[in-house]
Order: sequence, then structure tokens, then C-alpha cells
Amino acid sequence: MKVEIISTGTELLLGEILNTNFTYLATQLNRRGYDVLYESTVGDNPGRLKAVLAHAASRADIVITSGGLGPTRGDLTKELVAEYCGLPMHTDDAVQAQIAAFFARRRITPTHNNDKQALVPDGATVLWNDVGTAPGIALEHGGTTFILLPGPPSELQHMCEHQVFPYLERRFGNLGLIQSHTLKVRGLTESGVAELLDDLILAQSNPTIALYARHGDILVRLTAKAEGKAEAERLIDGVRKVVEQRLGVHVYGCDDENEAQVLGRLLAQRHQTIACAESCTGGLATSLLTDVPGSSEYVMGSVVSYTNEVKHRVLGVRQESLDAYGAVSSQVACEMAKGVRRVMRTDVGIGITGIAGPGGGTSEKPVGLVYIAVADARGVVWKRCQWNGSRESNKLRSAVTALGLAYDRLTGIDRVDGVVAQEMAH
Repeated sequence: MKVEIISTGTELLLGEILNTNFTYLATQLNRRGYDVLYESTVGDNPGRLKAVLAHAASRADIVITSGGLGPTRGDLTKELVAEYCGLPMHTDDAVQAQIAAFFARRRITPTHNNDKQALVPDGATVLWNDVGTAPGIALEHGGTTFILLPGPPSELQHMCEHQVFPYLERRFGNLGLIQSHTLKVRGLTESGVAELLDDLILAQSNPTIALYARHGDILVRLTAKAEGKAEAERLIDGVRKVVEQRLGVHVYGCDDENEAQVLGRLLAQRHQTIACAESCTGGLATSLLTDVPGSSEYVMGSVVSYTNEVKHRVLGVRQESLDAYGAVSSQVACEMAKGVRRVMRTDVGIGITGIAGPGGGTSEKPVGLVYIAVADARGVVWKRCQWNGSRESNKLRSAVTALGLAYDRLTGIDRVDGVVAQEMAH
């Protein structure tokens, strides 16, 4: 079944909020065997919304809208869908009673415009909203199924779980299931991964293999379609074993696992500890590490050495290094990593120093230049990064890269002892 999702609201087009509703709907529908082929976003404009509805109905079996079911004049979705389908609307007494009860439980007096939310197109199925005032609507017209959902994500998700997905299963039966797992790969380029998996990709049918890059990692997505989850997992598992065998230690995680989780798990398994010395990231790498439950087992502490004085006095960075190379240098990053390891008495030390921006850069040391070092009993490795994003983005990418470099060091991906220069530019 072909699906188009229409997200309504001028605030989406202005970039004021993220469209998490589409992400949720696309993920859940694909898992249930529906083909989400189109997505449209339209502002609160009657003419444009009518045009989008007509175009969606011409190419999709199911059209799902989110937003525009509220009590204000700008909430037009229900009225325009009813108009498109040529259906009059009536006040549904049961819906009106539920809305009244919702306000009564909260000791709030509803306003007259809330009556608008009790209007239902003739012949439509009400999708009850147990956590808000706007009911959803499902109706059939000209071979197209229209499903109208409220905009607030908590209401939309609750309605989908309890109303929409059961409705679709009753209406269309079991369409099978689409299951995906994503392997996360470090230390290889996208072209390198593609070459290692080229014959598998050429021969793919079910499961399929897709490659893409994100935040310095290469992601290998394995997707299977089957009647049930167990069969889909069996299909994926066969291909996954081959992929993991070919990529070896470069596969560091799967699905929602991140660098902090896999690094923490590795440290815990080895009964090792870690500490961070952070300048430009301001403690973000440590924060990511301590977001993981149980991280107190291996995170000993951190030093936010934002000034040269703290780098020298607390971490023991030599004044000669600061004078000769500057705070943003591989030499200082390495001394920070060794210093925090010594001060905190840990197995691993991380040092991060750079220019997050937007100011402070020079022609020799531009904004986004960051040096990251990892020290352990074998010595120190360091990496030079050149980011081109915002201050927040540069800090996050630096923190994540630092955790990744620590993981690489522990797993032997770098395969060197002592100091190694690894250039990295994005």
C-alpha cells in the first residue's frame, strides 16, 4: 500500500520545530509493511493545502495528515478534507461529551471554539483521542483512505498505537513486516566499505543492503521484508554475519548504540577507567560518557581546562609547549591526555583542544580546528580535525570523535604505539 504523509503547519516551514511526527509515522508504517513513498509539508493556507491533498490522493492509497485539527481558525485540515471529499460535517455528540469530560477533569472551562473539534465528516470513523481534545478521523473516498491526526507528538503517537494501527490492520489485513538493523562502522571510508561488500550489494534481493555516511561513521543498513519479525530477523542475521566477518573490528555497534555506550561497555568489560581533559568542548565528552547508566564504574572524572593556566597548573601541560605551539596544537592535546590520566589515575585519558567558533580563528588556525589525543599505557595517539559547522556542531563532533578515537585505541584499530598523526577534514 502506497502512503503519503502530509504535515501541516506554517511553523514547520519556518523551521521553528522539528517534524518528529513524520519520522515516527514513517518508521512505524514501514515496519508494518506499508510503503511510505511521499512526504509533503504545507503551511496553514487553504489553497495550497487543497492542492497538496488532491496531488496526494492521485498517487497514494493512504493519505495521512498531521496537524490542523485544533480549535483555531488556522486549523483547517478536517474542513478541507471534508470539502475535498464532498462530505458535509455534523456535531458528534459522543466526541463533544469526551471533549467536555477532558476539560472537566482538569477543571478548565472550554471556550466556544472547542465546539469546532466535535465536527465530524459524515460517514467518517472517529479515532478517539484519550490524551487531548482533537479526535482523529478516518474516511474513505474514491479509493483513497484519509487518516487525519492531531499535531502534538504525544497525542499523535498515542492515537496511532491505540486507534490508527488497529484500524489499518482491520482495513487492509497483515501486510507483512519490514525490519531493519544498522551496523555502525569506524575506520573505513564509504568507498572502502562498498568495495568490501560489492558482491553482496549486487546480489541483494531480500534483505537489501544500503550504505550511507553520517558524523564520520559509515552506516550499513540491512532491511528484510517478511510475514513476521522472527522470519525477518532470520533473513537479516544470515547477511549480517557475512558483513561483520568482512568488516571485522571496524563494526563497533548496531542500531541506536553510540560511541559512548560501546566505549563504556568495552571499558567495563576490561575493568578499565577513563578521564577527560576538555577545553573547547567544555565537558561535553564527559557528559556523553556519563549519560550511560552505570558509567560511574569507569568514568573517574574530568578537567575542563578552558584556560592555559588550568592546562599548566592542573594538568601539567608544559609552559614551553603552550608558548611554542599554542593551546590549539597536537603537542598540547597529547600533554592534556597524559596529564588527566596521571591526575585521575586512570587507564585512559582523553585530551581535546580547539577553536569551536564562531570567532577566535586565524589563517594558520581557523575556526573548527580541533586536536584530540588519547593516552594509555602504550603512549599517545592524536588526531587533527577541521570542522565547518556551528559552535554547537563543532563541539559535538569533537566530543563524539574523541570517544571514537578512545574506542579505536582500545580495540587496536589504529595499530600503532606511541604518537601517530591522523589527518581528518570534513
